[in-house]
Amino acid sequence: MELDSFLSRRRLIAAALLAAAGGARAQGTQAPVRILVVAPAGGTTDTMARALATELGRALGRVVVVENRPGAGGNIAADLVAKAPPDGNTLLMSFTSHAINASLYPSLPFDPEKDFTPLTMVSTTPALLVAHPSLPANSLRELVALAKAKPGKLNFAIGALGSSVHLAGEAFKMMSGTYIVNIPYKGTAPAIQDVLAGQVELMFANVGNAQAHVRAGKLKALGVTSPRRLAAFPDVPAIAEVLPGYQSSAWFGLFAPARTPPELVRRLSDAARQAIASPDVKRRIETEGATPVGNAPEEFARFVHEEIGRWAKVVKYSGAKPE
Repeated sequence: MELDSFLSRRRLIAAALLAAAGGARAQGTQAPVRILVVAPAGGTTDTMARALATELGRALGRVVVVENRPGAGGNIAADLVAKAPPDGNTLLMSFTSHAINASLYPSLPFDPEKDFTPLTMVSTTPALLVAHPSLPANSLRELVALAKAKPGKLNFAIGALGSSVHLAGEAFKMMSGTYIVNIPYKGTAPAIQDVLAGQVELMFANVGNAQAHVRAGKLKALGVTSPRRLAAFPDVPAIAEVLPGYQSSAWFGLFAPARTPPELVRRLSDAARQAIASPDVKRRIETEGATPVGNAPEEFARFVHEEIGRWAKVVKYSGAKPE
């Protein structure tokens, strides 16, 4: 009897070990979760995705990989995710352009609202209105007065047509009643270089891209696009202090395809929000001059809907066309 009992226990242990090994093999061969990024490697959107990926993988118990699929203002990556199976294996890391493109492009192969399930906003970052030190205006009011006195004589460097910083400038002109000429560039870096060199007077640039130059005295900050002043720049006024109601902040968010099951949406969103709240991810986001968010899917969905309507007015005013 003792021998039979001993053999039975051995069989149970062996069966348990085999089951565990099979489960481990299944998990090991499970396809990774892919985050498709709408921008090239090295930019803020890419940085946000990579900051999130490791902690998101830990929270999900899955491997999470980042794939850069830039092009067409972010529409290449968005189209791939819109057409992906709603199984949680393919996600999109996009930014403000997701809302802007809804009105900027006359036709899209997807619907920016109906074909996506918002999971959470990862972070938000305002822009600084910066100028070359030689500009004879040291405040927003002085800038508006100068621009009205010399219509068409001042220039805005534009890092990318149709971007949030481009339309931040359009909103500024719309609300201030000024005419400032846009000088488009193929990216933020060359645009900032020309402002630093004094070739162009003005630029709206994300805080992360401009803060070092402002602190070094190579650029002067005239305003910030957030509703209130930033703790990092307490002496720089919010543009809303001069133009009431002005606001323009870039945001970065995580999306799944439409029709993703509600329980899976909640699991993905909870894992992403847990990752955003982790000290390492929070620190990396703040290093970019951004503020971590991590809101609920319902709140993020309402925000995206409102953003699409808000930016449509600015796009119409500006007459902006996709590159």
